[in-house]
Amino acid sequence: MTGDHHQRVIWAIGGGKGGSGKSFITTNIGICLSRLGARVILIDADLGGANLHTFLGVLPSAPSLSDFIKKRVSHLQDVLIPTGVPNLQLLTGAQDLLNAADAKSVQKKKILRSIKSLESDYILVDLGGGNTLSVLDFFLMSDGGILVVTPEPTSIENTYRFLKSAFYRRVRQAVSSSSVKGLIDEALDGKNEAGIRTPFELLREVRRISEDDAQKIVKEADAFHPNLILNQARSKKDIEIGFSIRSACQKYFGIHLHYLGYIVYDQDVGNSIRKRKPLVLENYRSKAAQCVVEIASRLANSHRMHQRSN
Repeated sequence: MTGDHHQRVIWAIGGGKGGSGKSFITTNIGICLSRLGARVILIDADLGGANLHTFLGVLPSAPSLSDFIKKRVSHLQDVLIPTGVPNLQLLTGAQDLLNAADAKSVQKKKILRSIKSLESDYILVDLGGGNTLSVLDFFLMSDGGILVVTPEPTSIENTYRFLKSAFYRRVRQAVSSSSVKGLIDEALDGKNEAGIRTPFELLREVRRISEDDAQKIVKEADAFHPNLILNQARSKKDIEIGFSIRSACQKYFGIHLHYLGYIVYDQDVGNSIRKRKPLVLENYRSKAAQCVVEIASRLANSHRMHQRSN
């Protein structure tokens, strides 16, 4: 693989609150891609607790994103640290990434431009939990957003909330009318006076204000293709939750959600985290590791197909 601009792809992993396994998935998918011969960079943007270094079993190093933001180094490439895994590098200190991004949108754009300029084939950004504006922006600015959900009602609810917030954020940036922007802001409150509960209902209200902006929303909905991974599946019924979420997103949101696959509940996961050794290296034959390998292969294949179509 080469790392030219046309082939580089950025995936942001987010969705809902913490505890769904985003850091575990980011780390292990990154390792799987690197073992396919790709150059991979992991970026830790978990505002509440950057911990990718722990999953990789490396010490948090002195060079970090802080050094780039504070202009102690000129290039983001200079603060990447080796992970001990061939073809895999890590960018730590990303608490500053989202703090800075919330403070200044100019700085947010600068950081994203710098991320896009990194020499790599794949860049995986662990966004951590929540759906703050900065988390949503980094999710939307990536080439592909990946949501991680567990088979718990609260996690499923958080995933729907994240998807709706991300989609509304996306269409708000696309529309022109200040009245429509205001309507989108209002719709983000589930108890809004206009009674807007879904993107379909939002579209209906926007059509009353601006047909041009309504068409932009339709176009954005067609282009918005987030991905879903279901983690900690214990049964066939759990696995089917991914398909149910996909169907509900299409039916109620008009959003095309791609169900990448599931990872089974496996005690080997907890053991590998305690040992600070990534599961796909520590116990490649474990059930959860095999699930991760399959998902990484799907991501790599979908990227190759996308490149060929372009």
